[in-house]
Amino acid sequence: MTTPPTDVATDASALDAAATETAAAPARPERPERAERPARAERPARPGANRPNGQWKVDGTAPLNGNEEWKQVDNGLAVRGRIEEIYSKGGFASIDPTDLHGRFRVWGLYTQRKPGIDGGRTATLEPHELEDEYFMLRVRIDGGQLTTEQLRVIGQISVDFGRDTADLTDRQNVQLHWIRVEDVPEIWRRLEAVGLGTTEACGDVPRVVLGSPVAGIAADELIDPTPQIDAITSRFIGDETLANLPRKFKSAVTGHPSQDVVHEINDVAFVAVEHPELGVGYDLWVGGGLSTAPRLAERLGVWVSPDRVAEAWHGVAQIFRDYGYRRLRNKARLKFLLADWGTEKFRQVLETEYLDSPLPDGPAAPKPLAHGDHVGVHRQKDGRFYVGATPIVGRVSGPTLVKLAELVEAHGSSRLRTTPHQKLVILDIPETQVESLITGLDELGLSARPSLIRRGTIACTGIEFCKLAIVETKAFATAAVLDLERTLDGFDLPHPISLHVNGCPNSCARIQTADIGLKGQLVMNDAGEQVPGYQVHLGGGLATADREEAGLGRTVRGLKVEADGIAEYVERVVKRFLDDRDAVGDETFAEWAHRADEEVLR
Repeated sequence: MTTPPTDVATDASALDAAATETAAAPARPERPERAERPARAERPARPGANRPNGQWKVDGTAPLNGNEEWKQVDNGLAVRGRIEEIYSKGGFASIDPTDLHGRFRVWGLYTQRKPGIDGGRTATLEPHELEDEYFMLRVRIDGGQLTTEQLRVIGQISVDFGRDTADLTDRQNVQLHWIRVEDVPEIWRRLEAVGLGTTEACGDVPRVVLGSPVAGIAADELIDPTPQIDAITSRFIGDETLANLPRKFKSAVTGHPSQDVVHEINDVAFVAVEHPELGVGYDLWVGGGLSTAPRLAERLGVWVSPDRVAEAWHGVAQIFRDYGYRRLRNKARLKFLLADWGTEKFRQVLETEYLDSPLPDGPAAPKPLAHGDHVGVHRQKDGRFYVGATPIVGRVSGPTLVKLAELVEAHGSSRLRTTPHQKLVILDIPETQVESLITGLDELGLSARPSLIRRGTIACTGIEFCKLAIVETKAFATAAVLDLERTLDGFDLPHPISLHVNGCPNSCARIQTADIGLKGQLVMNDAGEQVPGYQVHLGGGLATADREEAGLGRTVRGLKVEADGIAEYVERVVKRFLDDRDAVGDETFAEWAHRADEEVLR
């Protein structure tokens, strides 16, 4: 087994990589003395490499940029003590800049965007000019598993400290806004009292582990992945040896045949599969990710028994830590290492350097036979029902979450789940209570029988709160959904049309894997003025019941839409699809979008 390098620490992000230790207000925390930058050791020449990539096992651990340097100075996990003892008492002005722009993220805290700064200034202002003195707080929810007690606590935190804000993310978390540093210790106290937290919810660390929203209750699941997710999180979240990875590390585990955790775009993912000789285990995928350089994950071709999932996960995480590229932030995701190594070498290194024994060869999981968003009414293995409901683009509120907890309890349940599709799934509902629950959900703006366009639309945070955003997302996407529900009413859509709206190029809303993906940017209107808008991606998607395998969308040169013209464009292109699809009638939107002439897509 590999002994981890000794210089391990914490977290950061591309936007704030250049943050410097500038003068701060009184009550500056006492911190370790800043070590002089270590001299870079002589390295042997490597064929084809002009400069080292910052791979710890190849180039040594000397930091090759300012970001890596401050990450080694102080462990991001340790900043919690300063938040509790110094910053919460001294207020925003007392926060050390490097803690603010880097280490806070390990505890799920990002400064949010100052209101009134338009998207044209996103790339021209420094982080401190863009940020407000309030935080986005990300509540980590591994596997999306919640009790009504936990949901009520999150909702009440939103009411008491977050101006009623709450968003369901496509990583199964809940995000709150308008959080003051003074209130963070009390928020942590409330969350941890019910078994929740924000540890490593953000940063260059192992992020939340996605899990099947119907784990343990679906009648058709192959295996309940909850024990595997628990093994990973209990052993490795908060582990200092994994608290300084090259960049974020995203994980997913599912035992459901719908493959409901978007495994193709995670750094590491385990998908249930039945081996003809060894039984049910997991197919291991590595190296997926989107952002500005999208790449789909690849199978390593191994079968992982349930009792070895945590070991295999840890091995992949250590490969990323030890061999991942650290010199350039835009090349520091696992997908770039896999692209250079290939799956054969990756498997060899994993098995020979990080695992106790090799993994057996294994088959691929079959094509999904159902959609993985779990919207609607479904029978559980115990005879009760689960009900999947969707808000519009993940936007809820603190009062809504509190009322939802009360509604679920009134219908005989205490469990629910978040999903990787900005949805909610209510568990354990008696058959006689299903219709009453659906009525109550509708009153909260959560539809269990949504239109296909509402069901398929997600949106990132956008310029309302995000410092990276160029364009608003939630409001424009919501308006588009409501318009499209009127204009497309009566049209026979063959399947949900996925519409993903993102406020910048970073693809938090997964624009390259949507039927219609919109990437925020400034565009020119007919009057020659710069206005908020989106570049259009068409025909992307992950493997579903309607799609054989995952694929990235195409772009058409010059195809952009203004932000207030989403509904008009989507209506036009969807109607063309319905008119033009194969006479057989089973062509998907993605298939059509990839074969259609460019002019038809405009």
